[in-house]
Amino acid sequence: MFDYLIVGAGFAGSVLAERLATRSNKKVLIIDKRNHIAGNAYDHYNEEGILVHKYGPHIFHTNSKDVFEYLSNFTEWRPYEHWVLASVDGQHVPIPINLDTINKLYGTNMTSFEVDAFFESQAEAVPVIRTSEDVVVSKVGRELYEKFFRNYTRKQWGLDPSELDKSVTSRVPTRTNRDRRYFTDTYQAMPLHGYTKMFEKMLDHPNIKVMLNVDYHEIINVIPFKEMIFTGPVDEYFDYKFGKLPYRSLEFKHETLNKEQHLEAPVVNYPNEHLYTRITEFKALTGQQHPKTSLVYEFPRAEGDPYYPIPKPENAELYNKYKKLADETPNVHFVGRLATYKYYNMDQVVAQALTLYKKLTEKSEEAQPKKPAITGSATLMEKLLPRDPDKQQA
Repeated sequence: MFDYLIVGAGFAGSVLAERLATRSNKKVLIIDKRNHIAGNAYDHYNEEGILVHKYGPHIFHTNSKDVFEYLSNFTEWRPYEHWVLASVDGQHVPIPINLDTINKLYGTNMTSFEVDAFFESQAEAVPVIRTSEDVVVSKVGRELYEKFFRNYTRKQWGLDPSELDKSVTSRVPTRTNRDRRYFTDTYQAMPLHGYTKMFEKMLDHPNIKVMLNVDYHEIINVIPFKEMIFTGPVDEYFDYKFGKLPYRSLEFKHETLNKEQHLEAPVVNYPNEHLYTRITEFKALTGQQHPKTSLVYEFPRAEGDPYYPIPKPENAELYNKYKKLADETPNVHFVGRLATYKYYNMDQVVAQALTLYKKLTEKSEEAQPKKPAITGSATLMEKLLPRDPDKQQA
């Protein structure tokens, strides 16, 4: 008999498995329908011996000391500050838009004060900001919106920015200085030996049993357990009772080149040309030394594995129906991006999992009258959300 069956061996499931096993001495079975742990953060060495991220680039960044210190139990870190270029008007310019972006794009030599005035002169008055288009044009105007955001958003989401919630483009800031960093979080680093190695250490405990290539439907009535932690799609759990929750998917094309470096930056975005949205060069992220280099091209898709919840009001309404069912389901705990239909960054998923562990611990203590419940402290998720748009990844 397992104390917990955990469905999904990504961040949410693995963090909870580790905490329950090591801190609460619970017997945990963690399963995944894929043939590997680490979820979408899974990385591996390709045939040429280059460390690549199978499901596209995963850049770790957080403002939470608790989250960073927790993960530091399972990995050493390589300091890394992410930066990105965008291909616009035949040039590669910094994104998020900053002072250098404007000066290079328009052949000017503006100062920070002058570019601030330039943005103000371009911005359109939007009384109520509701959509992603509203966010951008109210900050930098329609011309820059057309150059950087409109077509990229159409490719990424299959929708015009005017159809999407404001949260999508609110994640990308606009700067008046020369700061080229994509994120400004306090802690920015990459696991020194990769994400998969970090997950292996996290799950290396005698109380944890890992089963791969397993769908939970196959074992739910066979293997006995007391409670379930579910990190898969919440609509799938309830057999799509109210219909499918809409997601955008991605297709990845990996390529290895017989050269040491290919891109000018770790990532180059292509808002307007090509069917792919961006190219990533992995060695720039990992710091690996190798005579060859490996890239990945990302092609957004309407069908496939669920990656990005589509932020539209009607989708939020549909999710709320599933959330009501989830809240009423005894002994099943829903956590993670897919189970809560939220576009969380990795650190936010870790924080959500740690917060759930605390609640489970408190519930266990409440069952023992002699031990008072812990109350009064803000959860990690409350500290991390809402996030400053300047800390988000598009």
